[in-house]
Amino acid sequence: MDSGSVSTPRNEAVAHDEIVLGKKLDNPYSLENVRNTLKSLYPTRGATEIDPNGLYVRFLPANSGQLDLLAGLGLEMFDHPLDYEILRDGDYYHDRSLPEDQITWQYTVVPPDFKFPAGTTYEILEECFVPDEEIPTRGFEEVDWDRVEKEAFRRTGNEALILPDTRGNRTYPKGRITIEDKQSKEGKVLGVAGVKVKTQVFVRISSAYTDKDGNYEIRMKYSAKPHYRLVFKNTCDFSIGFNLILSPASTSSLGKGSPLGMDVKIDTNSDGTLFRRCVVNNAAYDYISKCKEMGISGPPKNLRIWIFKQMRPSSALMLHHGAVLNQNALDKFLGLYRYLIRVILPDITIGARGRNDYASLYGATVHEMAHASHFQRVGTTYWDKYITYVLTAFAGTGATYGDGSGANAGYCEVGEMWAYYLENKLYKSRYGYSPESGYDLWFYPQIFAQLEEEGIDVSDLFSALRSDVHDRDALLKKLVEICPSMKTVITRIFRSYS
Repeated sequence: MDSGSVSTPRNEAVAHDEIVLGKKLDNPYSLENVRNTLKSLYPTRGATEIDPNGLYVRFLPANSGQLDLLAGLGLEMFDHPLDYEILRDGDYYHDRSLPEDQITWQYTVVPPDFKFPAGTTYEILEECFVPDEEIPTRGFEEVDWDRVEKEAFRRTGNEALILPDTRGNRTYPKGRITIEDKQSKEGKVLGVAGVKVKTQVFVRISSAYTDKDGNYEIRMKYSAKPHYRLVFKNTCDFSIGFNLILSPASTSSLGKGSPLGMDVKIDTNSDGTLFRRCVVNNAAYDYISKCKEMGISGPPKNLRIWIFKQMRPSSALMLHHGAVLNQNALDKFLGLYRYLIRVILPDITIGARGRNDYASLYGATVHEMAHASHFQRVGTTYWDKYITYVLTAFAGTGATYGDGSGANAGYCEVGEMWAYYLENKLYKSRYGYSPESGYDLWFYPQIFAQLEEEGIDVSDLFSALRSDVHDRDALLKKLVEICPSMKTVITRIFRSYS
């Protein structure tokens, strides 16, 4: 815990309000529409019956467990219906017939033989057929599916959505998502790494993840302008939630773009919410990538990160991974966000208030990721004592770490020494200097920095973070045990901060 505009060849702006829907549209990909279109284009062909290759459905998860189960099945879910006009784009939608604190309907397309999970409410809305080169159409090899698609749009009143120059020239949409970090030694323009790019026209849905340089390529072709969205579920197995409505992974709508693809360049002048999400995404990706290099454990899988723009303190609560914390202290810490934890539990929260540049968000994120690695090593019993001390100190005094007195203060001492040390180390690697964060606090993270300067490797320092190490004296003894030849140096440095 620490105390603490898009440049694209398009006119649509990034939006974070609630989606406003217009009229219901006739889905050109409904099985009935495709069959009727085939009959109109190939009247002498004989039988034109085709089987559905997808079911347009919606689910109503009763809790986060059911939502996680659906996500784990690989479904591309949307919180709004896919066959409605969008009058105003945005990041989220919530069905007006449902309470605001309830998970809303989730819309998607599943295979015709999909096994619906027991206990989760669902509704099959329509049988569909989505033509694509990747989909076998036995008995229909001579059919011009581009022509069928174009005619299906015309017959359903959606012909204005089809671009005239795409028929016969369709390619897979591809592009690059980048972000600017003016101070970084690694380059000023970097890819937004490992994030999902999702494209959608009615029930024609596809997605792809960006590589480390921000490049993506969608493996489905489009004749109409797709809606482009960034979904912050990362290839490194962490997600950034929430929108205004509870969601395991935030979505940033980029509006409609070319069927050929979309390039997005993000900097400090871009939309603030999108900028924060992309920085935190990259910082977490960067941290996980460096863990193996440093010889330390990464954070647990399926990590949930939340960004709170109205808060300054950040935290590694690890609630999704089983930490059980004092509810009153937790409510006081989270303030106006406290009601959210009852549905979807965060592991890490990033307080973004006052952090308007890449570097400050980077530092806060890698600090909390360092805590997540520590948690992975010591487990929930240790963590409950550590975070409860921090929350209690915050609730009682308003100071994030208290003064080092009170029950379980030693857990905080060890945990914050490690996290501030690693934050400063990674910050220096990226920006060329250490901000010396935490150096004026009572647990002295500079102890670890000085030990590293004397030749003790970061992997040895991490190795000392055992479940029986919950104060500075225990840490000293464990380090001597791990590095006996450095006993004199270790003891001298520790004692200099007594």
